[in-house]
Amino acid sequence: MPLKVGDKAPDFELLNEELKPVRLSNVLKEGRPVILLFFPGAFTSVCTKELCTFRDKMALLNKANAAVIGVSVDSPFALKAFKDANRLNFPLLSDFNRTVIGMYDVVQANLLGLPLYHLAKRAVYIIDSTGTIRYVWYSDNPLDEPPYDEVIKEAEKIAQK
Repeated sequence: MPLKVGDKAPDFELLNEELKPVRLSNVLKEGRPVILLFFPGAFTSVCTKELCTFRDKMALLNKANAAVIGVSVDSPFALKAFKDANRLNFPLLSDFNRTVIGMYDVVQANLLGLPLYHLAKRAVYIIDSTGTIRYVWYSDNPLDEPPYDEVIKEAEKIAQK
């Protein structure tokens, strides 16, 4: 079962689309809530819609003083092409070795019945500046989209505290 509200968010370091390491604890030191978006795969229809929706709502997320980070098992090179193609305005991190999706227990195993085809489940975590998980949404169905307005409202609540 994925992590739940009140759990300490596991720290990690992954490469972003520019091949630069990003450590969650360093982002949290900025004192802003972090919206961690796990998504199955770049260039898929639902993932494109999801990440572009967060891109389009960035003004509201900035108002909530939230940092957005996307995580998938795609390579940094694929993530760079995906970010550029969709003009995404937040970092995308590559969990190419599938370590972080295991830490957060959001592994979509054997997708489409293909053995060893493990991707990230679609999931959203909001983590406060102390590293505590304050909001969790995830789905076993990769076609489900997160409740965007709810995510924004939760980020606003956390930022006000």
